Amino acid sequence: MEMCRYMSPVGEIYLAARGEKLLGVWIEGQKYFAASVKEDVTVCDTPVLKLTRNWLDSYFAGENPETGLLPLAPEGSDFRRIVWKLLCEIPYGQVVTYGEIARRAAAVMGKSRMAAQAIGGAVGHNPISIIIPCHRVVGANGSLTGYGGGIEKKIWLLNHEGVDLSEYYVPQKGTAL
Repeated sequence: MEMCRYMSPVGEIYLAARGEKLLGVWIEGQKYFAASVKEDVTVCDTPVLKLTRNWLDSYFAGENPETGLLPLAPEGSDFRRIVWKLLCEIPYGQVVTYGEIARRAAAVMGKSRMAAQAIGGAVGHNPISIIIPCHRVVGANGSLTGYGGGIEKKIWLLNHEGVDLSEYYVPQKGTAL
């Protein structure tokens, strides 16, 4: 496994890859940081990590780089991978609710319904932050809810994308504030 650091406006970010596949993008101090990394890592520079750094450079420069340009390979259950794929469909500068992701996931899985709480667990364990845009998911009641990287980073990312946050609020209690 290869791992490197990337300095960003939201702090230091760690990138992890295996071969030509991107496994992780974690903001320093993020909840579940590198939870899917099961082995020792070495710091190195590979084509996929360079491509990821270029993608992040474009994103933080205010551009909307395509997620499909990166060889994403997040490790997780089939359910989590379905949710993460749905997150990639959320357009830049827009937000959706956990309930909406639950409806979409239920349709993909051929179920009549799915709990938003189950979606919250998958969203919270997203190993490829920013690129798989879990920061674009909000509560149905207007709550910005938590973010594994910290609520202030979620707010920064949404502001960076031009999301009007005037109708949203920061909850007083939560697990990822």
